[in-house]
Amino acid sequence: MTQHFPTRQLRFFLTAPSPCPYLPDRLERKVFAHLPLSDGAVVNDSLTLVGFRRSQNIAYRPACETCAACVSARIPARDYQFSRSERKILNRNADLHRNLVEAEATMEQFDLLRRYLTARHAEGGMAEMGWQDFVTMVEDTTVRTHMIEYRLPSINGEDGDLIGCALVDLMADGLSLVYSFYEPTFPKRSLGSLMILDHLLQASQTNLPYVYLGYWVRGSEKMSYKVRFTPIELLRPQGWTLMAARDLEGDETSTSSPTIHSQEWNVISP
Repeated sequence: MTQHFPTRQLRFFLTAPSPCPYLPDRLERKVFAHLPLSDGAVVNDSLTLVGFRRSQNIAYRPACETCAACVSARIPARDYQFSRSERKILNRNADLHRNLVEAEATMEQFDLLRRYLTARHAEGGMAEMGWQDFVTMVEDTTVRTHMIEYRLPSINGEDGDLIGCALVDLMADGLSLVYSFYEPTFPKRSLGSLMILDHLLQASQTNLPYVYLGYWVRGSEKMSYKVRFTPIELLRPQGWTLMAARDLEGDETSTSSPTIHSQEWNVISP
């Protein structure tokens, strides 16, 4: 049964327990609120700072009773030092065309998403996503949202094939990667990593301090890639904490529940 958590500005709800999508034999619960129509962007910015994520017009965060493995992660962009392997990824994909487009779903994007989900997340919760679900994911928003498309070089003046997409929220202090997907038949391009690196460049070029990655889940293989980008900031009980690679090697996630307290782009300015 959903429970209500009224506040002055927002009403929060708590979901019933359900199987955790990241860690086996665990149950998850989420606290969530509907973002207001009038100032959804401002509210979303504030909630993101305390560990919430946006999905459509809902902001949510884990509220599990016996686990706090999900930790919000963001990368400081201004002084990020790209490693040799990261520079290779950027150089390897220097031929791609990047376009910022409005948050409007297209069938081309949806076809790419279906290929991605079939190859990478066939057993995941999004595997059965249909066209209307995709439209809702992209377009049902009251915050500053856009899509970045990555395309192969054009041929005979025509747009090249779409091989990557990132749905992105523009926040007051950074870029939040809401969801990204890519062509699974180009493993050597490392497209998942490319999109994060590209957004670090974009944030730096527009003087935005952070790129938000959502949740890192210790023990979840599908989420392990996030902490390969270091230094990274994780949201701890004491606040956002800068972590180096050596810190993450010995990091232990608490099992207690958290308290609910390159190329120039066209960009949308905050």
